[in-house]
Amino acid sequence: MSRYLKTWEFALAVLLVLEILVLGAINPTFYDPENLLYATLDFMHILFAALPLTLVIITAGIDISGVSVMGLASITLGLAWVAGMNVFVAAGIALLVGVLAGLFNGVLVAKTDVNPLVITLGTLFMFGGLAQGMPALLDLLGFKAYGSEGLAAYQYEGITGLPEAFIALTEGTLGIVPLPLLLVLAFALVLGVLLHRTRFGRYLYLIGNNPEAARYSGVPLVRALIYAYVLSGLGAALAGVMLTSYMTSARADLGSDALLPIITAVVLGGADILGGSGTILGTLLAGAMLGYLRQGLLALGVTNDLIQVVVGSILIAAMAAKQLAHWWGERRLKRRALAGRGRG
Repeated sequence: MSRYLKTWEFALAVLLVLEILVLGAINPTFYDPENLLYATLDFMHILFAALPLTLVIITAGIDISGVSVMGLASITLGLAWVAGMNVFVAAGIALLVGVLAGLFNGVLVAKTDVNPLVITLGTLFMFGGLAQGMPALLDLLGFKAYGSEGLAAYQYEGITGLPEAFIALTEGTLGIVPLPLLLVLAFALVLGVLLHRTRFGRYLYLIGNNPEAARYSGVPLVRALIYAYVLSGLGAALAGVMLTSYMTSARADLGSDALLPIITAVVLGGADILGGSGTILGTLLAGAMLGYLRQGLLALGVTNDLIQVVVGSILIAAMAAKQLAHWWGERRLKRRALAGRGRG
C-alpha cells in the first residue's frame, strides 16, 4: 500500500481533490456532484486525444497532428451525413479517417529516420488543409443543406441540423454520469490494459528506453510504433466526433486550440518526453486537473488567452520538475556509489 502512496498518480489524485475543494470555496457549484460531472463535457475531447498520445510519447515520439485530425473527422462526419448516410455510419467513417491518419503518421515515423515532431508538424498542416478544403464539396456536389447560401452558410455556422440521436451522445446520462465520461473511462481502461498488461505495452516502454536494444531483443519495433500512432489517430477522431455532437455542428476547425492542453495533460501525467515512462491513469488525472482548472479560471472571469498562458506555464514547470528530479536522482546514485567505494 505504501508503494502506491509514493506514486505520482497518487499525488495527482490528491492535487485534483485539493483543486476541487479550492474551486468549490470560490464557487460553491463545484461542490455539486452533478455539476462537477457535467463540467467534464467541456474537456472530454482533451482526454480522448491525450490518453492514446501517452503511448506515443512513451516511445519517445510525438504526434501534434491530432488537433487537425479532430477537425478532419468532424467535417468528414458532416459531409457524409449531408450526402445521405446514416449519421452513425458517418461517424464510423470519421473514426476510420482518424485510423488512416494515424497509420500514415506511424508508417512515416517507423519507416524513416525523420524526427516524429517534423513528420507530425507536416501532417498537422496537411490534415488541417484537407479539412478546410473538403466543405467545398458541398457546392461542387450540389448539396444545398443551408439554402441558397451553400458554402457561405457553412463557413459561418458549420454543418448543423444533425439528428437528435447523435446529439444525445453527449446530452445523454446514466444516472447523473454523462455518457461521454463513461466512454472516456472505458477508453482509458482499454488503453490501460494494453499498456500495462500486454506484451505490446512492454514493447512501447522498451522502445522509449532504448530503441536499438529493443530492436536487437526481437521487439517488432515498426509494428509497435505504427499501432501506437494508429491509436493516437483513433483517439483524435473520437475527440472530433464527440466534439461534433457536443457543439451540434460539424466544423473543420473543431479542437484547433486543444494542442497545448493535450500535450500538457500527458507530460503532467508523468510521461517523459524523452520516452520510457508514463501511465494512462496519470494522463487521465492530469487531464481532469487541467480541465477543472480551466473551468475555475473561466468562472473567475479569466480570458482564454490568459488561460493558455497558465497552461503553458504548467507545461514548462512540469518539464523543469522532471529534469530536476532526474538530476537529483543521478546525484543520489553517485553519492551512494561513492559511499560504497569508501566503505570498501
